[in-house]
Amino acid sequence: MKYFHLLGTGLACLFLLSGCEKKTENPVYDDAAIANETQTTDWLAYGRTHNELRFSPSEQINTNNVADLRVDWFMDLPNDVGLVSTPLVIDGVMYFTGTMNVIRAVDAVKGTLIWEYDPQVAKEIEGKRKIGWKHNRGISFYEGKIFAATWDGRLFALDAKTGKEVWMVRTFSLDRSLYITGAPKAFKGKVIIGNGGTENGPTRGWVTAYDANTGKEAWKFYIVPGNPADGFENEAMEMAAKTWSGEWWKHGGGGNAWHAFTYDEELDVLYIGTGNGSPWNRKIRSPEGGDNLFLCSIVALKPDTGEYLWHYQTTPGESWDYNSNMDIVLTDLTIDGEKIKAMLHAPKNGFFYVINRETGKLVSAKPFVKTTWASHIDLETGRPVEVPGARYENNTAYITPSPYGAHSWYAMSYNPQTGLVYLPALHYATNFTDEGIDLDKWQAEEFVGGLGVIPREGEAPADYPASLIAWDPVKQEAAWTVTQEMTPNAGTLTTAGNLVFQGRADGKLLAYDARTGKVLWTYNLGLGIAAPPITYEIDGKQYLSLLVGWGGGAAGLGNIFSSEKHNAQRLGWSYKTHTRRLVSFSLEGTAIMPALPPPHFPEPLEAPEFIVHADKAAFGAQLFGFCSSCHGGGAVAAGMAPDLRASEIPLNIEAFTAVVRGGIKVGAGMPAHPDLTDEQLEALQHYIRQRARETMAK
Repeated sequence: MKYFHLLGTGLACLFLLSGCEKKTENPVYDDAAIANETQTTDWLAYGRTHNELRFSPSEQINTNNVADLRVDWFMDLPNDVGLVSTPLVIDGVMYFTGTMNVIRAVDAVKGTLIWEYDPQVAKEIEGKRKIGWKHNRGISFYEGKIFAATWDGRLFALDAKTGKEVWMVRTFSLDRSLYITGAPKAFKGKVIIGNGGTENGPTRGWVTAYDANTGKEAWKFYIVPGNPADGFENEAMEMAAKTWSGEWWKHGGGGNAWHAFTYDEELDVLYIGTGNGSPWNRKIRSPEGGDNLFLCSIVALKPDTGEYLWHYQTTPGESWDYNSNMDIVLTDLTIDGEKIKAMLHAPKNGFFYVINRETGKLVSAKPFVKTTWASHIDLETGRPVEVPGARYENNTAYITPSPYGAHSWYAMSYNPQTGLVYLPALHYATNFTDEGIDLDKWQAEEFVGGLGVIPREGEAPADYPASLIAWDPVKQEAAWTVTQEMTPNAGTLTTAGNLVFQGRADGKLLAYDARTGKVLWTYNLGLGIAAPPITYEIDGKQYLSLLVGWGGGAAGLGNIFSSEKHNAQRLGWSYKTHTRRLVSFSLEGTAIMPALPPPHFPEPLEAPEFIVHADKAAFGAQLFGFCSSCHGGGAVAAGMAPDLRASEIPLNIEAFTAVVRGGIKVGAGMPAHPDLTDEQLEALQHYIRQRARETMAK
């Protein structure tokens, strides 16, 4: 159902006059306004501004009074599951995306619903094969419109005042095993979107820009080259093809840009962070080696045409899922007495990069976690110096960071006052091997996919799985570090009040002294937090807001590359047990928010009448790979979907068939898999029952 309601308020201006914000009757939220770092009223873009700093000049809440923060208002979201997005605030209205890409507008002072728009994802994918996640990281705003994308691959624009649909386009065919979980980026009259799904089949990544007013395609940029026999779309693809070998196009190549789009309003340049290879193993996709451009890179494009300007590749010829889809933050730094228009980037591979965003040249790079794949980055060439054997040439290679990355999509923030970046870091390792894989014959299929390598948990590189690091990008060293016992933890926000805010997987929201890392305030929200906080000011009052709803890949897969001690499945944020919420704090808050239930762990059903056949269970284990994306590694759910060990549905073949093949639960985000045979469904039954009994014994 779609709900529409007039906001009844005009749009606020961002301009400052003598330190006070001045409203005009007809403000223009253009690129200069969205890039303005001085205003405090609104949160206009994914990272607050075009520059993606996630820094607010608001200082009403500061180190002296942050301990007085209380809940000001909250909204229960009983129909939502994983909530990972960054809300936007424009002229007193908060906008955010929920489960299944439902967009809501809420009064940012009262917390009351203004309008709701449902893009009807369930109807779109009904009866169709689909892979991906039903969560989404955010939306975009530009000149009176809200832009959002759906899991199934549509991009749409809404009138920000009414919630009415302005236009909608399909960005890829429904028969592709692709999905969208990222926020589109609106800039200079256009809106750009990419997609994910590198591991789901042979895919060639791309990004597309659409006209913000009409939805008409403006330009498309492919990230890796296609078959040379078909010709190249542009000179950039012809150049990139020289860095590939073999028949890479049969494997797609990958590079999917599912996150990290930054528009530089000052230089008028668009930067995109690109993804990993398809498949992961370079020996398969490019058997004679090569850098495989533009995998794992930052690519600078002309925003009007999508024309290539320059690139910097963080992981040439990558083989470990080390994508560069993480934040691209823009600021000015003074290094060795020289002022540099800098770009800050901390991708999965464990190195923190400072890049000259005018030229694309590397300024500096240092590891912010333990790295075993490369010893350092050569500053002359800008290339990593790889550790011998890192590409699992000798059967097994111990590699850290793991495919989860040293830093994933959980946002980092930069405080220009302290000069520090606040970075959610991960500390995992993986043993990679391709032993037993026929590299000459391996081929991914659509909706079957594969990695081309076998990753297994490796010995932890640290005594803790996660940390919050305050990183000095000038000195390229940590100013302070807070170790964390559970993961993954959410993105950060920093303010002029010398504060850093971060939510954690254990349900706690913390405020740290941005200068020292000292904990100044803790609030237990009773449910794991995956979304980053934002802040805004209305009528002289500063608010701190965030979505509380355990979600993201860890809520689906669990920590498949981590030890049991730190596994996300041990948190107890089971599916539909804890109500998701939107919560706002202030120094004047008086709202009474009911406590949520304690952590809950579904009890596997014994079902002694079900006789498990080992051969069928082994076949089911092979089939369960894509099921694990939502129902958990090893069939132990981590909160995104029901725990099948504790469900009666898999015990009844008719009910199981109706859900899995018939798609009767598509409204809850469970797509149909009509191609599964009776034999395959039975094998899944046996695997689930086997896992139920194995885990009951523990």
